[in-house]
Amino acid sequence: MRAFKRYVAKASLNDTKTLWALKCDIKKFFASVDQGVLSKILERRIPDANILRLIGRVTESFSSTAPGKGLPLGNLTSQLLVNVYMNEFDQFVKHKLKVKYYIRYADDFVILSRDKEWLESLLPRIEKFLWNELRLTLHPKKVSIHTIASGVDFLGWVHFPDHRVLRRTTKRRMLRRTAGLQQESAIVQSYKSLLKHGNTKKLWRRLTKSS
Repeated sequence: MRAFKRYVAKASLNDTKTLWALKCDIKKFFASVDQGVLSKILERRIPDANILRLIGRVTESFSSTAPGKGLPLGNLTSQLLVNVYMNEFDQFVKHKLKVKYYIRYADDFVILSRDKEWLESLLPRIEKFLWNELRLTLHPKKVSIHTIASGVDFLGWVHFPDHRVLRRTTKRRMLRRTAGLQQESAIVQSYKSLLKHGNTKKLWRRLTKSS
């Protein structure tokens, strides 16, 4: 989120220019990773057959309705492997599309530009690459182009030029889950840590009062 804020400042010339954000999310990301494609990517980087075999056993342990698809949820190796997988997309965005302001976290990514039409022109190329090279598709309901001034929903926060606020659904879930809990409880402490990352003074008071 700090990188996002830094990129916004640079791309908008410190908020003196209108800045647009192309925000995308990949549909059913972890369940859609193609194990065969991942294996080929790893083979280009790892020469040791035993390591490749071990990684294969881990990825194949995922139970899916689509054979050869997905990574085991909650497995630490999955967090690493999805970044290896999506590095192919990162390289495409930076070196083929020549995007200067791009940031990705897992399957959420944002591209910033002062040119809205250029952002619109990137979408077909992005969709084509994701499907042809990685067998992934964008979530149709989670693709948007908005100005930063109108707020961009990214990583659970709605980002504006000079501040960020918690997403409404996250806010409601937080208040519901913490109602009646002691301040010392792990859930309350976890949400307090989350609130430190944005403009949340009023919400902090509500959390303290409700728990």
